[in-house]
Amino acid sequence: MAKATRGLVVVESPTKVKTIQKYLDGKYTVKASMGHVRDLPKSQLGVDPKKNFKPKYVVTPAKKKILDELKKAAASADALYVATDPDREGEAIGWHLAQELPVDKKKIYRITFNEITERAVKAAFDRPGKIDLKKVDAQQARRILDRLVGYSLSPLLWDKVQRGLSAGRVQSVAVRLIVDREREITAFVPQEYWSLHAKLAAKLPPEFTATLREIDGERVEVPRDGRAATLPDEAATRAAMEGLDSARWIVRSVTKGERRRNPAPPFITSTLQQEAGRKLGFWARKTMTVAQQLYEGIELGDEGAVGLITYMRTDSVQVARDAQEATRELVTRKFGADYLPPSAPVYKSRGRAEEAHEAIRPSDVARDPRSVARFLTKDQLALYRLIWERFVASQMQPAVYDTLTADIDAGRCVFRAQGQTMKFKGFTAVYVESLEDDPAAADDEAERAMPAIEEGETLRLLGLEPKQHFTQPPPRFTEASLVKALEELGIGRPSTYASILGTIIHDRGYVRRERRTLFPTELGTEVTDLLMPFFQDIMNVEFTALMEDELDKVEEGDLDWVKAVRDFYAPFEKDLKKAQKEMVNQKAGAETGEACPECGEALLERRGRFGKFLACSAYPDCKYTRDLGKDQRVADEPANETCPTCAKPMVIKHGRFGKFLACSGYPECKTTKPVTLGIACPEPGCSGQLVERRSKRGRTFYGCSAYPDCKFVVWQRPVAEPCPRCQAPFLTERIARGGRPVRTCVREGCGFRQEVETTVA
Repeated sequence: MAKATRGLVVVESPTKVKTIQKYLDGKYTVKASMGHVRDLPKSQLGVDPKKNFKPKYVVTPAKKKILDELKKAAASADALYVATDPDREGEAIGWHLAQELPVDKKKIYRITFNEITERAVKAAFDRPGKIDLKKVDAQQARRILDRLVGYSLSPLLWDKVQRGLSAGRVQSVAVRLIVDREREITAFVPQEYWSLHAKLAAKLPPEFTATLREIDGERVEVPRDGRAATLPDEAATRAAMEGLDSARWIVRSVTKGERRRNPAPPFITSTLQQEAGRKLGFWARKTMTVAQQLYEGIELGDEGAVGLITYMRTDSVQVARDAQEATRELVTRKFGADYLPPSAPVYKSRGRAEEAHEAIRPSDVARDPRSVARFLTKDQLALYRLIWERFVASQMQPAVYDTLTADIDAGRCVFRAQGQTMKFKGFTAVYVESLEDDPAAADDEAERAMPAIEEGETLRLLGLEPKQHFTQPPPRFTEASLVKALEELGIGRPSTYASILGTIIHDRGYVRRERRTLFPTELGTEVTDLLMPFFQDIMNVEFTALMEDELDKVEEGDLDWVKAVRDFYAPFEKDLKKAQKEMVNQKAGAETGEACPECGEALLERRGRFGKFLACSAYPDCKYTRDLGKDQRVADEPANETCPTCAKPMVIKHGRFGKFLACSGYPECKTTKPVTLGIACPEPGCSGQLVERRSKRGRTFYGCSAYPDCKFVVWQRPVAEPCPRCQAPFLTERIARGGRPVRTCVREGCGFRQEVETTVA
């Protein structure tokens, strides 16, 4: 008879099985649950509000075989060790496993570790705990809240707008933020203002620039917060310039100082998503997928599978003492003792971050990116380097700058010149945080050389440069800036941001992404406007943030989960009943006040597969239609082409997978064609043209119109310009860091690369 296995260890993924099994002896068998084995049923609500919101959990059909295998393994085990991820979701997965597997309930142990290394895994098994039912309650409350909202609002939208739509407790607020921002931009009225700059020379080089700060003792203002501009137009600027050419330019005061720039804390989930978006161009979903791979284990040759980073779903910036000590040794060895602060830095986490968790860091800082590069994919290496450099920098000395500020008298004006030069690199020797979302902050970090000047010194004017400016609307969100906004507003949690973005961009089409910028689609705007009057709590930023706090209280044991759900559901149920009665049915069509040009009956505005269109109310007797498929930002464009099916004009539309040609006679004629770039496919013997497409994940690429017969693809935008080196028929263009276009040749072995000069009018 086979000897019983002492312990069954259950993790979530097969990658973790491989990594963890090698750290444990033969007394343990490690198996994967592949995520949740039970959930609320897909075909019904699965929650009974009349019985304290009792959930009905069922075995997920796709997991039945996996669960059967786990049951078989558990039957011969003395104990169950739940080693799922150290968060609410992992706790809930473990709890569901404990309910389903045939093991002694007194011998179910919870194993948690923040990194999958031999030291961490063995230490966790030396001190096993119990499943935290408060965490389970918090996850259960979130799941039930989201089910109540989703399974109530989605059918409402199907009934009133079109099938396939959805609304969610957090996703709807995220869409509203994007819609509101777009309306701010549309309503924005730019204001003109001017600035005046003087190019000057002192006794010693270099030449430098000073900016007008005062006129007749009054500070020069720009239009902000209701203040009027001091120099509102060119006439006022020219008036301020009068007499400056002949004025004496005297240094009034010189202030020398020192500025210290501190390193950023090590990554948490949200900041990792933001920085990977800004520096690597990764979407939030991609960032988390690659981070999961690094956490669960990478094959490092003879070492086998090794977890390279700590757990990637965290909002804590805590760092283990041994990790800090190892990093201090590395910094001393690589950069010298000057780069090491007297004691390890301590960073403060926001809000209710779990201090038992750690920040995202390398599991072993001695494994620098170069040493593991050959084992990693391009994306894995890029993200690992980002995490490694940010963490090492976070343990180093600040950067130090020498600063100099000079106020300069010139007639009735005062100009100010400011400069700074780096005195000590500090952490910037390793890593500099991206500041592209904040141009003013980026400008503050720029080095500007100043000559050694003295008070009372006379300067020489080399020239005056007036500059025209216009106030700018708030910028549209990128994934990075939206994640930052959600975090600052307390909406959702770091572990949910990637799925929220994936839902609103890829799954529902409420938001469109062009390059890195997010635009609300017409559908996203319409759904937001429909929900706002009836579900003001659901659509309210503060209310949504308050619900997150409630869930945190449940996890801490300060609030009963049933009460949290009931307090939410009672007003929501009333709002839902009102919306079911009073929400306008968009399917029926909205009156336009316009008569049908063919029969005289009223025209109605309706929504179809390709957007809005006008249709005669006398349909089917009268089949007149006119397309209205205009996205909020990009209208249908004439294509100078007729439909091959019905001879009506074709128009360029913007769909989920990119631009395409569609017949303007929709819905009678559903003919569509791809939009070509006017560049022939380079594949030998292919007569296709290159077209812009978008992948299922929303990434823009360029392929052949003859797909699937021709599978030629490039990921950077083709430009109809022959390569000057090898005469290939086209180049590709991408935007490099700093915003400059770079053109390259895709022909293998050519290697042509050129930055494109840009000019600003």
